[in-house]
Amino acid sequence: MAEEHGVDRRGFIKAAGAGLGAGGLILGLGGEASAAQTPAPGRRLTEKQKLDRLASNTWPLRQLFKGRTGANVNPRTAEMKKKYGEITMLDMPQFTKDTFPGVTHMDLFNGLFGDVSDDTMFASVGASGRGREFDPATPSGRRWLDELTKRMAATGTHCQHISNNAPRDLSDMDPERRQAGIAVAKKWLDAGKIIGAKSMRVNSGGPRIAPGAVATESYPKADELAGYLSNCIESMKELADYGGKAGVKVTLENHWGLTANPMNIRIVLDEVNHPFCEASPDFCNWEHEYMMYNGLKALAPYAHTVVHAKYWDRWKTNDVRRSVRILMDAGFEGKFALEYEAGPWDGVEGCQHLYKEVLAAL
Repeated sequence: MAEEHGVDRRGFIKAAGAGLGAGGLILGLGGEASAAQTPAPGRRLTEKQKLDRLASNTWPLRQLFKGRTGANVNPRTAEMKKKYGEITMLDMPQFTKDTFPGVTHMDLFNGLFGDVSDDTMFASVGASGRGREFDPATPSGRRWLDELTKRMAATGTHCQHISNNAPRDLSDMDPERRQAGIAVAKKWLDAGKIIGAKSMRVNSGGPRIAPGAVATESYPKADELAGYLSNCIESMKELADYGGKAGVKVTLENHWGLTANPMNIRIVLDEVNHPFCEASPDFCNWEHEYMMYNGLKALAPYAHTVVHAKYWDRWKTNDVRRSVRILMDAGFEGKFALEYEAGPWDGVEGCQHLYKEVLAAL
């Protein structure tokens, strides 16, 4: 639990706020010292320090990744591969260095792990059992992770974060389904340790749209929501303890379901109260426009390792630089993963646009 690490989350956030106000250097627990990244008050970041705050992101580049033989290829994917070439996750370290000069950190999406030509490293998932998902605990999967680690070492790149959709049902009302989701998350935390990941996002599970309050004879109550939150809290406590031993933080992102509301994320993190459990906010994953910056402000004090610096034309106003400043003003010392979602550019161009925007804001 939190006390075993010598500090609790509330104490950490309080100390961080006080330390930053006094110009002190705060360390993200379980992360890297910030002394080399954050200048003294009144001094600007050097170009090298700015670049060290960026991370490439595989999600916007997923159309470039090799698919299974016989899989349908849509015209957009074919166009992207013709323009940039086809890659696998093992190519991502070099692709990062070639495409985003000076960037050495990466945010890796779990759905792109593994060698799609080797079924022994994939497990069946979904109601039909026909879905395929990388299983990091298989012998072939472990060998593949070792190879990825070698590729990163050879290129001087690092895995900052795993954006992971594999752990499911962490707030489910069925205890067996919830424990199955926790077991999958633990396999991935072990994988994160192998490849040197600093953190890993999990989804809260539960309904894709969080249940709301219902009318009562007096004031409305949201008992169903509270039940899902309680289950999520218990799951995250177990995963934070496990992540603490593995050296990999477990994070919640504003990403569907319970976590679409930043207050629910804060509730879970405050209740878990563990230095290996934190937020990894996304700039644009919001249900309405008033969350764009207010939601980010609410989560900024809980973010220490990675955020998704996103551009998405879902919103009329998408001021990336403003969002970066919100994080910096809150004392964020982690990495800005360049996650382009949709807009006037392709995935590579969109990430390169974010590369320029985030650097300009730092």
